[in-house]
Amino acid sequence: MVRLFLVLKPGLFTTVQDLGRFGYLKYGVPASGAMDQFSLVAANLLVGNQSSGACLETTLIGPELQVLSETQIAVTGAACSLRINGKTVPMWRTLRAKKGDVVSFGNVQNGCRTYLSARGGINVPLLLGSRSTYARGGFGGLDGRPLRNGDTIESLGASPLTVEYSMPEELVPQFADRVEARVVLGPQADMFTDAGVETFLSGLFKVTSEADRMGYRLDGPTIEHKGRADIVSDALLPGAVQVPKNGRPILVMREAQTTGGYPKIAVVISPDLSLLGQAKPGSSIKFSKVSLSEAQEESREFLKLLKRLSSMLVENQ
Repeated sequence: MVRLFLVLKPGLFTTVQDLGRFGYLKYGVPASGAMDQFSLVAANLLVGNQSSGACLETTLIGPELQVLSETQIAVTGAACSLRINGKTVPMWRTLRAKKGDVVSFGNVQNGCRTYLSARGGINVPLLLGSRSTYARGGFGGLDGRPLRNGDTIESLGASPLTVEYSMPEELVPQFADRVEARVVLGPQADMFTDAGVETFLSGLFKVTSEADRMGYRLDGPTIEHKGRADIVSDALLPGAVQVPKNGRPILVMREAQTTGGYPKIAVVISPDLSLLGQAKPGSSIKFSKVSLSEAQEESREFLKLLKRLSSMLVENQ
């Protein structure tokens, strides 16, 4: 194990995340993991890590970190003024970080979250198959909490890469304050009037200040139920769109509770959930309907892209 970073400033909400823990929903344990899986995978591949390796996920305001051991890092996700020793450096590429260097993040300009990878991966205890932080439950990551001043971050360690990489510009996501999210209607879409479903698909919804890794409360036009606005609690997964009695939707994110009692009008397809992970309070969301077969095809293509990504990186000269 290698002492990698000393936390000088923790940022607003910086946690250790990987691709999540699976198989424990029946015990009430959500998957957690990166809100933007594409950016986490890209960050790992840029430093030669396994795609599922643990990274630091920042939210809106990133940390300030002093490098304790020479390493290679990459930062992906939301555009920010990334600096090493006060000098602006590019995102979406392999960077060298020497002992004593200070890595700092400006406020995000587009999007909400950034991902910092380090050669070898972030080392925290593996819990239920994942290193992800679940702060609500107080476990995973670094003592089950966001970073604090004075924390030391360790790396699993690995030999330095002999080449450096960058992400092709055409593959770098362009995050905006309006997100287009594709959905499959159901499983309780029949509990809403035709007008209610049309409102959901035609309306523009804004992310409120009640937004975190568990979910986003949305503001916008009222979605009309046919009658009752509750159900016997059933399974809830990331991407579900619940609509309580007030007709204002709740978009469920990576740390979804395992069951819920509000009817679900739709579910966001997997590739677009990563884009929604970059939405922040004030962002707008427009939903559009796709068929189940279209959603499955888009998800397959997204997984293929993640698997091919390492072969698509460009070597820097």
